[in-house]
Amino acid sequence: MDSVDMDPEVARGLFEEGATLVLLGVPAGTELGIDYKSWQVGPRFRGVKMIPPGLHFLHYSSSNAASCGGETGPRTGLFLTLKPREILLANWVPSEEDLDFSASQNQEEVARVRAGLQDLDPFLGPYPYEVLRKWVSLTDKVSQELASRLQPLSGRVCAFSDVIPEVQLTHTKDRVEQNLPRNDTECQSMKEGLDKLPKMKPREGTALRFSPIPKKTYPPGATPAQITQCSMDLSYALDSLLESNHQQQPLNVLGELQFAFVCFLIGNVYEGFEHWKRLLALLCRSEVAMCQRRDLYLGLIAVLYHQLGEVPPDFFVDIVSQDNFLTSTLQDFFRFASGPEVDRTLQKRAEKFKAHLTKKFSWDFEADPGDCEPVVVELPDGVTVD
Repeated sequence: MDSVDMDPEVARGLFEEGATLVLLGVPAGTELGIDYKSWQVGPRFRGVKMIPPGLHFLHYSSSNAASCGGETGPRTGLFLTLKPREILLANWVPSEEDLDFSASQNQEEVARVRAGLQDLDPFLGPYPYEVLRKWVSLTDKVSQELASRLQPLSGRVCAFSDVIPEVQLTHTKDRVEQNLPRNDTECQSMKEGLDKLPKMKPREGTALRFSPIPKKTYPPGATPAQITQCSMDLSYALDSLLESNHQQQPLNVLGELQFAFVCFLIGNVYEGFEHWKRLLALLCRSEVAMCQRRDLYLGLIAVLYHQLGEVPPDFFVDIVSQDNFLTSTLQDFFRFASGPEVDRTLQKRAEKFKAHLTKKFSWDFEADPGDCEPVVVELPDGVTVD
């Protein structure tokens, strides 16, 4: 870990008030990072010092020795909320390729480490202060409580899900009893082969606990006209999500958007990107909510400004540009934000944001929107159109 030039006053403040992660036994060559920066640790590494108090994301990937190919494994991470001068102590467990923080519960052990902190200091790398502003801009809406509620019960955010079969099918007769295709015959098509694969589910406690996006976008008893309207303006679905998951603090939905983005961008969790997309589409396509929730949408613009400013250029080409998702979603947002009933401050902020994105990414938000095409919606059972 390289030292970074830092203002002496800032360095003194962090040295006196910063938190410390003492991470013992981490093998040399392991890729380890905190927040927006990572390193390959050396044989002298014992942890990270001078960490600003607040929310942080510690992440690491085990690596094979160079003689064995030097491959890096999938990333594992966890969100930590650190207090001033706090010491967290963890030991590397080789069989699990993970950090065990149970030693932090042993107050005698923590006190012993604190007493010997001066001797340990040469083996602790300083927090990468140059990324702090960037990190805060990506997570300023994520509270400790929200992070605890959204991350898996295991406490670990893993790049690759730990999955198990939904149903244990050890023998062919088990598949027959479940009316599933036999697996002792040759497949005649790709579909047949896929049908024979077991359906998988995340191992209990390992799944991210995002707010479910409502599948039904219209209220009970809605008429066909109301169903169509609610399919074009997703405000009812957004209100349902906020009522079910963020009733006390609706602005926490912006924290969830940030949490999902960090899980993908830094944690390498693709599920985080998928949830970010779905949540963003819900927010951007809620016209009535935009007129009623001024602070939420002013906050959304600020969140997106920082998120889109940190995305690598090839990210857009490889992922976001698929199906033109981002430009079409933001096109709907800017169209709704220009409505006559939208708060004037929000209108102006949206106009500036639109101009910024147009200049930075050369995106065209003036093209004919796909929403001009007929909207096809599914009617509930028993509802017909005369």
